[in-house]
Amino acid sequence: MAQTTGEPASTTTGPDGEVLIEARGLTKRFGDFVAVDGIDVSVRRGEAFGFLGPNGAGKTSAMRMIGCVSPPSAGSLRVLGMDPDGDGPAIRARLGVVPQRDTLDEELTVEENILVYGRYFGLPKALVRERATELLDFSQLTERSSSKVEPLSGGMKRRLTIARSLVNAPEILLLDEPTTGLDPQARHVLWDRLFRLKRSGVTLVLTTHYMDEAEQLCDRLVVMDHGRIVAEGSPRSLIEQYSTREVLELRFADDDHAPYAAKVEGLAERVEVLPDRLLLYTDDGDGAASAVHDRGLTPLSHLVRRSSLEDVFLRLTGRTLVD
Repeated sequence: MAQTTGEPASTTTGPDGEVLIEARGLTKRFGDFVAVDGIDVSVRRGEAFGFLGPNGAGKTSAMRMIGCVSPPSAGSLRVLGMDPDGDGPAIRARLGVVPQRDTLDEELTVEENILVYGRYFGLPKALVRERATELLDFSQLTERSSSKVEPLSGGMKRRLTIARSLVNAPEILLLDEPTTGLDPQARHVLWDRLFRLKRSGVTLVLTTHYMDEAEQLCDRLVVMDHGRIVAEGSPRSLIEQYSTREVLELRFADDDHAPYAAKVEGLAERVEVLPDRLLLYTDDGDGAASAVHDRGLTPLSHLVRRSSLEDVFLRLTGRTLVD
């Protein structure tokens, strides 16, 4: 599924591999509103790269420019060694796109959705049918191939959307919020399919506001806020750079947790006040919990956990990913 559909294009080669997407100062404006504000991005062949951020951070606008369906307002962009301004159709022929909302034809069967979509790329009927069989197996939908789309579960529809996006054997797969609205079991099935794709050689570029999704899928990611990149690196490196080893979560009976911040001062490197809890960032969560009790404080509950990307985001932007 990692084969290309056209002639190979020249691409930039970096020290760590071939760069398939390269943006410098990439900007997108809608009137006076700046959705993407001069970002620099490089994505190498075979990696999973993520745009992490809250709604309105500029993730989707960046993806639409990379997908050659929205022209940049400023800056430079190269995709597969080509300029989207003049080579948009040639680039799109080698991309797979999974939009934020499924755009399946619910009047057609599962298999027909793939067959019809494959014809948009001018592929021979026999090849499209062969790929449809492979993709139905890959997405675990073979037994539902003759079913209409409308009654399928959300997870099945999402897997079908991904299967359909692979019919042209793309080199790069763009996924915009791939698991939004899915239950945990469906999300894990989808993650497994995406991991298999990456292992087969497909380069993944995704947007998400789910921290666990970014940690599971991304080799590297950028954290975006208000159109700008505020941090970049692997999930683990970002956690090590911007957070502590552990976090102590405290919940008190009072609705307002702000007054408790002063009462735990000095017990952690940093304290975050959220509407429903306090977060104490420390390398020794159990020790901090004991110190809290030594000060005569009695929380309703306490939890010691490892730091996550959500903690990184709170550190960088001061707000949660679902704001």
